[in-house]
Amino acid sequence: MTRYREFHRRSIEAPEDFWRDEARRIHWETPFETVLDRSNPPFARWFVGGRTNLCHNAVDRHLAERAQQNALVYISTETGIERRYTYAELYAEINRMAAVMRSLGVKRGDRVLIYLPMIPEAVFAMLACARLGAIHSVVFGGFAAPSLAARIDDAKPALIVTADAGARGGKVIDYTPLVDEALARAQHKPPHVLRIDRQLAPERLNASYLVDYEPLREQFFDVHVPCEWLESNEPSYVLYTSGTTGRPKGVVRDVGGYAVALAASMEYIFEGRAGDTMFTASDIGWVVGHSYIIYAPLIAGLTTVMYEGTPIRPDGGIWWRLVEQHRINLMFTAPTALRVLKKQDPALLKKSDLSSLRTLFLAGEPLDEPTASWITDALGKPVVDNYWQTETGWPMLAIQRGVEALPQKLGSPGVPVYGYNLTLRNEQTGDVCAPGEKGVITLGYPLPPGCMSTVWGDDRRFVSTYWSSVPDQQLYSTFDWGIQDDNGYVTILGRTDDVINVAGHRLGTREIEEALSSHAAVAEVAVVGVADPLKGQVALAFVVLRDAERYAPEDARAKLEADLAATVDRQLGAIARPARVHMVAMLPKTRSGKLLRRAIAALAEGRDPGDLPTIEDASALQQVRDALTAGGKA
Repeated sequence: MTRYREFHRRSIEAPEDFWRDEARRIHWETPFETVLDRSNPPFARWFVGGRTNLCHNAVDRHLAERAQQNALVYISTETGIERRYTYAELYAEINRMAAVMRSLGVKRGDRVLIYLPMIPEAVFAMLACARLGAIHSVVFGGFAAPSLAARIDDAKPALIVTADAGARGGKVIDYTPLVDEALARAQHKPPHVLRIDRQLAPERLNASYLVDYEPLREQFFDVHVPCEWLESNEPSYVLYTSGTTGRPKGVVRDVGGYAVALAASMEYIFEGRAGDTMFTASDIGWVVGHSYIIYAPLIAGLTTVMYEGTPIRPDGGIWWRLVEQHRINLMFTAPTALRVLKKQDPALLKKSDLSSLRTLFLAGEPLDEPTASWITDALGKPVVDNYWQTETGWPMLAIQRGVEALPQKLGSPGVPVYGYNLTLRNEQTGDVCAPGEKGVITLGYPLPPGCMSTVWGDDRRFVSTYWSSVPDQQLYSTFDWGIQDDNGYVTILGRTDDVINVAGHRLGTREIEEALSSHAAVAEVAVVGVADPLKGQVALAFVVLRDAERYAPEDARAKLEADLAATVDRQLGAIARPARVHMVAMLPKTRSGKLLRRAIAALAEGRDPGDLPTIEDASALQQVRDALTAGGKA
């Protein structure tokens, strides 16, 4: 590990020198004056005074050498449509989209909320925002109207870009009613909603704010929109992530630091080379989609594959056929997808020629050893796990094969990545944990380039949420438990707070609780995340009813459970739906009234909840046990 350790040591002890070298990977219209400004901790400003543009670095600068190379390959197994865009064609589409946005009043510093499925126009819209100096905020197309409304009110966009519909698993999801409801709920009213018409849902252009994209695109077909050169620390985007309260946090990303971090990661972590093809099976609504479907591959001059569909439609061999057909070199997905594929006919994998594939990358949730062993043996290729968060924007734990090809340790995403001063700390004392001792994963100040710079509109929340949990020390908390071995490999053990990870989707249990509490039948509710062999975690809900006798009959309870699930669907979307809603007479609490969520989760997973000397009524634990026994854990 000599080369890795020296590389990492230099990045921590001499960050200015280290990142000054890495900054040469991107184009600076104006050179930066200072590599790192630490004058206002815990905030850090990278490449101060430098002016650059993410769209220029992702597209424009490649036109001289690779204008006719494919930049974007779009495949939809939902609609049967496949499109390819060279760098020249992508450049033209981005300019058209930017001109359309500009005609609708979008200017530098404005927010543009993007509520789109996995279609090429989502890429055009994000890069058009970057070109104009506008700040995009992408909202996952599966989110329900109340969640969308909350993000509209927080970001206050000048424009919303949406589509008539999305599609998944053969089912069409009509977006227009969701946008209509969100706008009715939201206090902020953007003047325009730009709609991409896929002709999947009934046409509704009656609303005065709705503008159809295609006629405007034709109007600006040959327009060139110059790039806005932004100071390195201006915001590039806001991406909302669930928190421990019902109000989502808007993670703010800068421009220059993000571009440099992604460019470096493509060499050191992903070993991507210009001309390679990379398939990241995520969604543009999540940070993996931002970083490794769009920005990083394009900045590095790769071809990126954008996929609309599931891993088993039309069958469980579709992804492997895509590897063969498009000569994919790098693939990036989540462990949940592999657990789904593991259940398919093994012959489906073996039928495809996977000789082009060099490495499979995994992230989004802990990778279990059986799945890791299965896919490693099945592919006969390196399988590289990595761990990061919406907040960091790129991996903080990984085997950095571009630095040194260390062995992968099953169950561990790897060792600390260069730039991250990562330590495990005792939750109570803040002391560094000994090898093998459970602790909270923390990062030292300053965070490296590309990490979040603040919470949108709320610097205080950035400090209080992330930098205040370790006493008397300036440390960023990831809110994840882990253990580290003698060689530095870290294993993730789960969250310290009330955020759960369902198939790579990060959900706040408090958000789900608030949705369930809005139902007239519910008096109290507790939601916990429990281990699941397929999805990693699922949400389980335990509710105390206002009128338990009314729902005593089994059929009434079943109907209520379905109604409660539908309530969550309407407010948060289907991804937040609890696997089960259990009804109990009381919830376990401390004498001060704090819900004992960890004890509930332990019971749901068949574990001992431990000694609970402060519990108000021990019989509440038996209520949970009985509900789990009667209804099944999931």
